[in-house]
Amino acid sequence: MTPGDAPLFAARGVVKHYRLGKVPVPALRGVDVEVGRGEALALAGPSGSGKTTLLNLFGGLDVPDAGTVLLDGRDLGGMGEGERTLLRRHQLGFVFQTFNLVPVLSARENVEYPLWIAGTPARERRERAEAALAAVGLTARGEHRPDQLSGGERQRVAIARALVHRPLAILADEPTGNLDSINGQLVLDLLLRCNAETGATVVIATHDPAVLARLPRRVRLRDGAVISDERGLAS
Repeated sequence: MTPGDAPLFAARGVVKHYRLGKVPVPALRGVDVEVGRGEALALAGPSGSGKTTLLNLFGGLDVPDAGTVLLDGRDLGGMGEGERTLLRRHQLGFVFQTFNLVPVLSARENVEYPLWIAGTPARERRERAEAALAAVGLTARGEHRPDQLSGGERQRVAIARALVHRPLAILADEPTGNLDSINGQLVLDLLLRCNAETGATVVIATHDPAVLARLPRRVRLRDGAVISDERGLAS
């Protein structure tokens, strides 16, 4: 992000707690992070560091207990759930470690699904889904259900689904976590290519060293706080 550019995401003084029974457990402790338009970066740290919590706040899947989370200058915490749902539907794409595909739908139908929810006409839905599957190299697998696909193929379908509505940003939570090293690198290749070719911001929550080595920015968290913000490819 160059000086003067407005960030796409901004977390300012963000605090978030979860409850373990009646006991509040801190997940984020006064976090400040900005993410520029078109950036590709990792939220890095071990389990429990707060990286997934921060990713979920950026995606409007949760709201902070204190502080502010902005998307394109809009305060996500000040929105109702319906408004955040519409924003996610039209501006964000999500990729999860467990793929989150609908098991009874084909690969193409899974990619079409967010367009169907958005009310996109059937012909346009199919054309855009087929183009997205082609972009991830799965044209020949469009009519296969998730249980007929490998783990790497399922994650590529999930990436196609995240891309199909041309989002401002893709938020990926441990996208290589259930994959072997070869498929993990392929999935990362696809996410970085999406960033380079479409300009979509890519934010990946991960503790995978192979992923961290290829991201040009790494925001590291520990115990709910940012401990470093590193720029430049890892050596």
